[in-house]
Amino acid sequence: RDFATAADLESEKVILDVLRSARPGDAILAEESGADGDAGADRVWLVDPLCGTHNFAARTPLVTVNVALRAGGEVTAAASVDPFSGEVYWTGGGEARVRVDGADRPLTPDSAVPLVEVNLDPPFANGPGFRAVRLLSDLAFTGRYGPRVTSTTLALLWVAAGRRAAFVSDSDLHDNVHFASPVAICRAAGCVVTGLRGQPVYDGAGGLLVSADRET
Repeated sequence: RDFATAADLESEKVILDVLRSARPGDAILAEESGADGDAGADRVWLVDPLCGTHNFAARTPLVTVNVALRAGGEVTAAASVDPFSGEVYWTGGGEARVRVDGADRPLTPDSAVPLVEVNLDPPFANGPGFRAVRLLSDLAFTGRYGPRVTSTTLALLWVAAGRRAAFVSDSDLHDNVHFASPVAICRAAGCVVTGLRGQPVYDGAGGLLVSADRET
């Protein structure tokens, strides 16, 4: 289950070449090649060259390319791309937008969409006390929402875009290259972003709950 395709490796190489050329003094943390540069640097690029590798390897077009800049402890810029639809989700620290065919429009969450994405990929940072899989058989939950499992952070961006009501994941978010960019974009879009129990999302291995609004 732990592998990289040629697309993962080639995507990461192109991204790193661009970053090293434009910002040679910045540090980089990339999924495939690991850390590069000063470990204590104020500016660190978090690079996930292909989120959804198993989907891609199975010829399923549900993947994302994620790049985020953490500066001074905060993600100040982020971009996530769906290479199959051509949608580019991005934020520069202000509002979040999606670029389609060269035109930008604001991202607008929508709680009227009764679909919730559940990440079932290990490791599970809060088990056995919390298991996302239990949501799939919870009658109160399934009576209100339709659970979905796509196994990629593309679904996080769908919350910001109004295509999902929420996203649930039992993950450790600290310097997580998969989540840094889409979480920043969801925040900028006005989504509610917390840990699984409502705590600040980066307080330890508290998991992730992103929703379109407080009621959700």
